Amino acid sequence: MHNKIAIEPKSFPEYEAAAVSGGAVVVPMSRAVKAVIWTDYSAPQKLNDLLDENPQLQWVQLPFAGVDAFSDIIQRPFTFTSAKGCYSEPVAEHALALTLALCRAIPERLATKTWGRQFAVSLYESKILVVGGGGITGELLRLLKPFNTEVTVVRKRPEHELDGASRTLGFDQLDVELPKADIVILAAALTKETHSLFDAERFKLMKTTAYLVNIARGPMVDSQALDSALRAGTIAGAGIDVTDPEPLPDGHSLWSAPNLIITPHSADTRPMVVRLFSKRIRANVELFIAGQPLIGLVDAQLGY
Repeated sequence: MHNKIAIEPKSFPEYEAAAVSGGAVVVPMSRAVKAVIWTDYSAPQKLNDLLDENPQLQWVQLPFAGVDAFSDIIQRPFTFTSAKGCYSEPVAEHALALTLALCRAIPERLATKTWGRQFAVSLYESKILVVGGGGITGELLRLLKPFNTEVTVVRKRPEHELDGASRTLGFDQLDVELPKADIVILAAALTKETHSLFDAERFKLMKTTAYLVNIARGPMVDSQALDSALRAGTIAGAGIDVTDPEPLPDGHSLWSAPNLIITPHSADTRPMVVRLFSKRIRANVELFIAGQPLIGLVDAQLGY
């Protein structure tokens, strides 16, 4: 039977219910199982071992949009799907919240105990550069539409233009576009190409009045370079929901950096993830049973 699916490494009632509602029979792992819902991002080796022991598997559903933890595993001859697109709405919402807070000098106002300067930047008609062209960017473009912003997207596949973007360009245009942007938002997958993408040299390319928002992956930004850029005034401020290392240790210099908002990877909280990932499980189970193309297929060459 092709509708037997295992949920590993442990069962989640919500995910089991989603799989069953999609037409699957959820069972313990055995040679009769054709698909696995993998729920543990922190245990790639366990997944690798499971694949070694179960060559009959046809499909593996991974839990998050980013699959950097499974970069070697996705090269194996199985069909992998990620949760890309699942969490676009809450993550894009968080990116917008960080952006607005920075423009309105909220970090400064929260830190001070005096009336201070009268300062704010309007998001309306600003120039925004978004790095990455996936589901989060698509949703963010929709949220930004009322602000009449000029949004440039740089992505791996620029031939696939995004609705709502003023321009869609290739990654090779990043350094050309950085000096023009009022706000830079990172929403790309973590790959070898994007690791430490924002270092001291890239911060120097940005306007001294520009803001950085990172809701992608912590290692996309060199933490020391960000700390130095904020303290030197190389950029005006930053809002980051992800850090390197993560969690960011108590006493780390970034905690005292000026004009910085740090949120604890809370753009998509566990209740949000469970609800939205359950929808993806249900949809992909239905497609798998019907023999139809799955949602969120991982491209091993691209790494996401």
